[in-house]
Amino acid sequence: MRATAAVLLVLCLLTISHAWDCQEVVNIKNLMQIDAGLGQVVATDTSQIPYYLVGDKWIRLPGSLKHITVGPAGIWGVNKDYAIYKYVAGNWVQAAGLLKQVDAGGEQFIVGVHMKDTSFCLTCSATVGYKGPGSPLPWTGLPGAVKYYSCGRFGCWAVNKNDDIFLMSLNQDCQNKGWSHIDGKLSMIEVATDGSVFGVNSAGSVYTRDGITASKPEGTGWSNIPMGMLMGHVTYDLGRLWVVSKSAVTMVCTH
Repeated sequence: MRATAAVLLVLCLLTISHAWDCQEVVNIKNLMQIDAGLGQVVATDTSQIPYYLVGDKWIRLPGSLKHITVGPAGIWGVNKDYAIYKYVAGNWVQAAGLLKQVDAGGEQFIVGVHMKDTSFCLTCSATVGYKGPGSPLPWTGLPGAVKYYSCGRFGCWAVNKNDDIFLMSLNQDCQNKGWSHIDGKLSMIEVATDGSVFGVNSAGSVYTRDGITASKPEGTGWSNIPMGMLMGHVTYDLGRLWVVSKSAVTMVCTH
């Protein structure tokens, strides 16, 4: 009897140790999208106001954006008219082109998705060197049609209009070998700077990809992360999982 109780206690403790501890972020309301990378966190709210997290304070950034991203490529965003911006010296400078979503998580290059689900890449030299109109912007078209795109240490992940999941190896010069299909269905996906992959499906459930390494960038399978509410957006950096619910409640989780 005592032995059985001891085993159950150990299993309980193991379950707790592998669980995520989530707390509501109470000092920001009505977020729509959030992104984390290299120790930085940015977000936009339902009024399309962009924010940058400093300590426990959310600092309002200038301008109006519907999507914002931070990573090795800097801070970039797009507005409701699909105009592209880079944050330079405290202000947004517009970049040529039109995108509905952009990601700065690659190795100092950026990727983005056009309104018609075509995707593009901007090389490392052009991304880092961009300082405003007049700087070269040699956008490179990428194969396939996807609605959401995110890059990290071991590759770039994307989902299409059918929520199918794909993985691509992409270098700093935007050279690639096309997409590989990955099992599962997700409506959005985010890759952390360290290569970790998280996503949300159409039912609002959060998943993480297991077994990702340099030699196996596709990983081994998906694990569900119970949340207790329907989620719409997720991002991860340095041990913190940030999630925004479909009702605009923001949570930060650790484990």
